[in-house]
Amino acid sequence: MKQQFLFLALLIFSFSSVAIAQKSPRMQANGVANGVTVDIDYSAPSVKERKVWGGLEAYDAVWRAGADKNTTISFDKAVKVGGENLTAGKYGFFIIPKKEGDWVAIFNKKNDGWGAYGYDQNEDALRLNIKPEWKDKNQEQLNYSVIDNAIVFAWEKLKLSLPISGQ
Repeated sequence: MKQQFLFLALLIFSFSSVAIAQKSPRMQANGVANGVTVDIDYSAPSVKERKVWGGLEAYDAVWRAGADKNTTISFDKAVKVGGENLTAGKYGFFIIPKKEGDWVAIFNKKNDGWGAYGYDQNEDALRLNIKPEWKDKNQEQLNYSVIDNAIVFAWEKLKLSLPISGQ
């Protein structure tokens, strides 16, 4: 009995230590945009005085749009993202940062990967170009939000808006 209690106490301590030490906590953003329910699941890294774009995250390379396990975005019904049709479902979400010009947002049919290591362009359900917005204020921790008509991504001094409408 005493050994079981000690084991249980050690197990609880171990799990709580891992949760406290998590560098990029798992987050969720949910909402309704133009009648479409949107659920986003992602890990949120922090800037921590690092150069993010063109440093931590390379230009012209597929990035998992978060940390650790893939970022996923789910839609409860068929939707238009940036004017392009996308069927209802759960997608892996990736971004290709660009040094100049539009960035690329990717909704991939594979939604259970770790990072971009298993990314396969042949599994893309939708790719669209998106204009980056640069802000003066720093967004320390990566943040997704669902507003009335868009999904908004903000990290460091970057903001991306993905317009959402029903089909």
